[in-house]
Amino acid sequence: MRAVLSGCEVRSFSETDAASLAFHANNRAIWRNLRDRFPHPYREEDARAYISRAREQTPETSFAIAVDGAAVGGIGLMVGSDVERLSAELGYWLGEPYWGRGIVTECVRAVSAHALRELSLRRVFALPFAGNGASCRVLEKAGFTLEARLRSSAIKEGRMTDQFLYALIASD
Repeated sequence: MRAVLSGCEVRSFSETDAASLAFHANNRAIWRNLRDRFPHPYREEDARAYISRAREQTPETSFAIAVDGAAVGGIGLMVGSDVERLSAELGYWLGEPYWGRGIVTECVRAVSAHALRELSLRRVFALPFAGNGASCRVLEKAGFTLEARLRSSAIKEGRMTDQFLYALIASD
């Protein structure tokens, strides 16, 4: 996938993205809103390993968010299996210097449209932590509907937290 948007580009990862990716990902403010499998500290070898896995995916479901050619974030889909095979969970992050510019909203729209159209999925959903108001606003601006509050459904930094369940359905 390659989508040139007004403030950025969503594209395949390149091996040359590792240094920029590590620079932007190595930020506790980003890590605290992501799953624990996203390492902190985030080193260049973490970026290289992630990029290698992303480049091997079929179909491709993990993409770089690039500004002026540099990878400054990531966005991806985790496609379900079995009875959830027509659904995918959406996840994303963006380097802090780029927050507040509408970049993630554009990327969420583009990747969700790609998932529904090109991957023939019927549902894309996201599970932001309840305290992550910025991510909730991104999803709402991108056309997602709040379906539920999942009480005490995640643990982060040793504390239980709620998550919101947002979804975009193909018929929406």
